[in-house]
Amino acid sequence: MNTSIISNKIKNELIQIKEGGKLKNVENKYILKEIFEHLLTKKFLEIVRYSKKFKKRLNLKINNYKEYSEKYSSIIIDIIPKENKSGNFINIINKEDETYYHIYFNNSKEEIKRSYLKDNEKIKNIKIKIDYQVKSLKKLFYHCKFIESINFKIFARNNISDMSDMFFLCTSLKEINFSQFNTDNVTSMQEMFSLCKSLKKLNLSKFNTNNVTNMMGMFSMCKSLQEVNIINLKTNNVTDMSLMFYGCSSLKDLNLSHFNTSNVIDMSYMFYGCSSLEELNLSNFVSNKINKLKEMFSFCKSLKELNISNFNINDIKNKSSMFEGCSDELKMKIKVGNKN
Repeated sequence: MNTSIISNKIKNELIQIKEGGKLKNVENKYILKEIFEHLLTKKFLEIVRYSKKFKKRLNLKINNYKEYSEKYSSIIIDIIPKENKSGNFINIINKEDETYYHIYFNNSKEEIKRSYLKDNEKIKNIKIKIDYQVKSLKKLFYHCKFIESINFKIFARNNISDMSDMFFLCTSLKEINFSQFNTDNVTSMQEMFSLCKSLKKLNLSKFNTNNVTNMMGMFSMCKSLQEVNIINLKTNNVTDMSLMFYGCSSLKDLNLSHFNTSNVIDMSYMFYGCSSLEELNLSNFVSNKINKLKEMFSFCKSLKELNISNFNINDIKNKSSMFEGCSDELKMKIKVGNKN
């Protein structure tokens, strides 16, 4: 069978699938395999929706869809749990969606039917495959206190729209590998890493945040966080940055020179309690739409330099205690150095 001819045919069929057209003259499972491989390569896997109608069109004799959904799952996550700890490692909120998560212990080929560890169970690693029906990773690892490491091994899909609270309260989490991670269509990262108290470093250099509108509390209470690479974060459409770095008391350096704040409405408590920060250059920050700056820099005790020259603070009503707990020296510099 000529694969080049198949590939051209598949492209035409994919267009028909995407546009809701009817499939015609499609050969059985060999074509299906080619379609899946093409979709996986091109990151289109979510286009295909397995159904009786689709099965009939493809003239398939497949009794077990699970075989395909496992083999071609487009998100695969490797997890290292904390030794001798029991608890949840994935948060499946809707029980009806359980069939879309395939969980394996210790590199076993046998799927585990539960989303928790038993007391003193000796599990060294966990693999999770997530089918393309799942469109939201909201609260995926919510309150999973025993996970130490998460590695996104495959992320060949771009239809995830919500990552809010994704790692919320993962208090033992020390490492996240985002080298294979797709955020192209994500709109919310609210409290995504909130209360990850053991994280010291985060590399988000490959994040695409063009569509993100909500970054509220994204890194809040990450008390051990010393280094965060957010140099490529796009904030053009973000409206809420409140509590974004709230309580990041170990953060000494923060480069926000690329941030676009033209659509931001709320920055209250944004740097509250960043007690190790010594300098912040926010000269690129504008206050066009901002109406909340309450306690934005409160208790930034080490802050010696702060450039907010493009902020027109006088026009913003909700700005109480903006510099509470900051040094008198800093307050004087701000008063003298910021014309607005």
